[in-house]
Amino acid sequence: MDTVSSPRLPARPLALANLLTYGRIAAVPVVVGLMYSYSILDGGLWLRWTALGVFIAAAITDLLDGYIARAYDQQSSLGKMLDPIADKLLISACLLMLAAEETIRGWSLLAGVIILCREILVSGLREYLAELRVSVPVSRLAKWKTTWQLVAVGFLICGEAGDKLASDLVRHDLPVITNMGLALLWLSALVTLYTGWDYMRAGLRHMID
Repeated sequence: MDTVSSPRLPARPLALANLLTYGRIAAVPVVVGLMYSYSILDGGLWLRWTALGVFIAAAITDLLDGYIARAYDQQSSLGKMLDPIADKLLISACLLMLAAEETIRGWSLLAGVIILCREILVSGLREYLAELRVSVPVSRLAKWKTTWQLVAVGFLICGEAGDKLASDLVRHDLPVITNMGLALLWLSALVTLYTGWDYMRAGLRHMID
């Protein structure tokens, strides 16, 4: 991964791509509130399904905002800053809630720790390099990393509600949906770890200078 000089882009705060990013950020407290109401306040299963629906809608905006920005020439400095922040807020908040309700527990907590630590480390690196007017382009693998994280968290939010539905359909008591989510979480953690090292290696020469 190479570093490049960062060109100055207009802010475009009311561009459609940025409006979608705002929506993803606004979805964070909604998803957290629904998860809290279900797991901490012992609400009904409909809260879990609603949380999943809002999360999926927010995840879709992550695909749409980048596409719209490129396709309709809406790339902006504001969107470039907010897009990764929105992803990190959504994923981090959900991981913390999933850990609090013990959907993620035991050794699987390490996968969540890897993801959170990597995101903090890379954010700090980007801030440091921004002061030097150096940009670290997002690699294709890093984009897939975000996708895997979103899919894993989606399965885990579905969690108990999905397990109950699967149990009713095929007559077994195995937590199939939760286990799939945990497996995907570990997969995304490994990809996250690799891409984190890739970013560090790209920025290391600027940190040493």
